[in-house]
Amino acid sequence: MRRRLPAGVPEALRTVPERPLDPVPTLKFKFATLLLAAVGVTIVVFWGGTKVGLWPSASAVLAGTTAVFCVRFLARGVTSPLREMATAADAMARGDYSRRVTATSMDEVGRLARAFNHMAAELAETDRLRRDLVANVSHELRTPITALQARLENLVDGIEEPDPEILGTMLLQTERLGRLVTQLLDLSRLEAGTVPLDRHEFAVAPLLAHAVREQSLQSTDVAVEVVLDDPGLTADGDPERVHQVVANLLENAVRHSPAGGTVEVRARRGGEGVVIEVADEGPGIPEADASRVFERFYRADAARSSQAGGAGLGLAIARWIVDLHGGEIHPERREPHGCRMVVTLPTAA
Repeated sequence: MRRRLPAGVPEALRTVPERPLDPVPTLKFKFATLLLAAVGVTIVVFWGGTKVGLWPSASAVLAGTTAVFCVRFLARGVTSPLREMATAADAMARGDYSRRVTATSMDEVGRLARAFNHMAAELAETDRLRRDLVANVSHELRTPITALQARLENLVDGIEEPDPEILGTMLLQTERLGRLVTQLLDLSRLEAGTVPLDRHEFAVAPLLAHAVREQSLQSTDVAVEVVLDDPGLTADGDPERVHQVVANLLENAVRHSPAGGTVEVRARRGGEGVVIEVADEGPGIPEADASRVFERFYRADAARSSQAGGAGLGLAIARWIVDLHGGEIHPERREPHGCRMVVTLPTAA
């Protein structure tokens, strides 16, 4: 007899042999059941053998053999998950994170097997992210380094004369490298939880005004407007890190807004704290990509293009900072077109 498993179990494990003791909730009860079954079968078979005229020694051998087969049948699957986990662990040590173990038992071994499968899935995802990170960082670093190398070779060989335009281009590439390294270091510290938050109550208006002034120094083609429902609005958090969130969202919004467009920064008091919105007039984010825009280097569509030097790390850093504050960040569609990034900072506990 074979049993079908519920949806969500890997296809390789969809059909498994029946395990009679899987519903038993603990190993202690399983071993007690095995012991009682062995003793009971031995007594019944021995008694039956003597009743039909078998020699006592023959009845004992028959009873013992029957008890062994009975225990083996009932014990099917008690330790097999442990053997599967040992085999899967050896495979994972060699870099194969696709292995899973059967987790149909309700006892401690079954819970361990389910935890093992969850850990294997997490390791597989971490390994995928690591590979993607290495590939993306290599690509992002190679582009400006190649441009700098070509320019420097031309200058050294005398093919080009040094002039302000060439030096300015080289400076832009150097600045891009510096931004990328800084963002990678920030993201690494945030993920490791080594960035302490200096949380206290701060005024929102000066923070937004400072972020807007910084952005205006980098781009003058897009206007940025600040709208405050309450000029005296205050929030709880680390103002330096919240400023970093707003700056990253502004940079992203300005980059994807058309020349002559307007980016609106709005702050208001919400039901769960302070809500900060950054709305642009760009192409917006497709619903299919809304859950992935906060991934590192994710730029599969126009909302995360690499134009104007974007490395695809700003939103990832913003999400980590907001998570450290216990808040929430998500994109919304702006009518008739554009995207609105909404950040909620909870009030102090």
